[in-house]
Amino acid sequence: MRSLYNLVVRLAAPLAFGVVLLRGFRERAYWQALRERFGFGACVGGGAIWLHAVSLGEVTAAAPIVRALRERQPGAPLVLTTSTPTGRARAQSLFGSTVDVRFLPYDTPAAVRRFFVRVEPRFGVILETELWPNLHRECARRRIPLVLANARLSAKSLARYRSLGTLIRGLFTENLTIAAQSGTDAERFAALGAPAAQTHVVGNVKYDLRIDAALVDRSERLRRHYLGSRPVWVAGSTHPGEDEQVLDAHREVLKRHASALLVLVPRHPQRFEAVAELLGRAGWRSVRRTAVTSVPPEANVLLLDTVGELLDFYGAADVAFVGGSLVPIGGHNLLEPAAFGVPVLTGPSDFNAADVASRLRDLGAARRIANADELAAAVNDLIDDDAGRRRVGEIARLAVDANRGSTLRLLALIAQVQESATASSAPRPQPAASP
Repeated sequence: MRSLYNLVVRLAAPLAFGVVLLRGFRERAYWQALRERFGFGACVGGGAIWLHAVSLGEVTAAAPIVRALRERQPGAPLVLTTSTPTGRARAQSLFGSTVDVRFLPYDTPAAVRRFFVRVEPRFGVILETELWPNLHRECARRRIPLVLANARLSAKSLARYRSLGTLIRGLFTENLTIAAQSGTDAERFAALGAPAAQTHVVGNVKYDLRIDAALVDRSERLRRHYLGSRPVWVAGSTHPGEDEQVLDAHREVLKRHASALLVLVPRHPQRFEAVAELLGRAGWRSVRRTAVTSVPPEANVLLLDTVGELLDFYGAADVAFVGGSLVPIGGHNLLEPAAFGVPVLTGPSDFNAADVASRLRDLGAARRIANADELAAAVNDLIDDDAGRRRVGEIARLAVDANRGSTLRLLALIAQVQESATASSAPRPQPAASP
């Protein structure tokens, strides 16, 4: 099975690289650091801590982990890998030159070996569930302790991984520790072959999103000086086929609230132009974030065409719809608006974080809608009821606060794994020579 996998991945890597090159014609960020995708890059010097966060959302969730690792181990080089240009840009924005940010290589044996030769990590943390056979195998071969952090496994993913048989079961080597988000996730990992002794339930680190004074201040200034006093709702992280449904809902909202503003936030930057064209064709009075210093009163849609500002706009909104949920994507991070005390709306596709969605709905902090009509009705109801909206938002905020602490549990587990690895690699004392 491994030989077949390596054949497939060697054939697929040039195709994936071709896609990157083609995307670069629309978004030049795809042409950055192309050699890193094949494991090339600057040498770190050894003793590094390596953390992988696949894309924008995972990089944001990794921020408190990165800060804590820098504080606890200030002398160790820290390398953060990601797979997308948006994730890379977000990491560079968050951490600057204090962290070596680079792309994770394709999972070919040669690219993975080159990566490890240049980085020489003594410890690795992979955020969420990234199971790459050659990457994991090389960690095991080099005896690098590896923590699969904030790990989750949907029923759909479990079935897909099971179909790979021994290739996946072989990933659960002695150097791997799994920090699962929930008991259900831990059970699914066990069904794949993960040993119980190496699997721990630590919770979801996304609950530990830090809403500090600077972030609150930015959101308040956005509301006062940029958005105005009109009703504002945000549709965050939308996908193709979802923008149209959101805009249909906004037409209905405007029938009751003529001054309402929709902040439309496509998930991927390469879609900014396409969504701008969609707004133009449909005759919306829209403006782009990058084009105005404040939203004019006559505009009814703001296209957020920047990266890294969604959280600020959630904090400035009255209501938030979180995308990837009216199309079969699995939903995105409901906890970001909830942490601000903003009522949350989501579609039926929520398998990426079903436990979070279920918990928020059970508490009354989030509402599931099935289509554009239900989305419009929910937005209108919340705008109409100031007291009810504030009550729902407060429930959402308290739900996030009540589930904080996963990052500390994860860091304690990381420290424990590091200590065990250090102890096992230390030279054993030799018996004293006989006199």
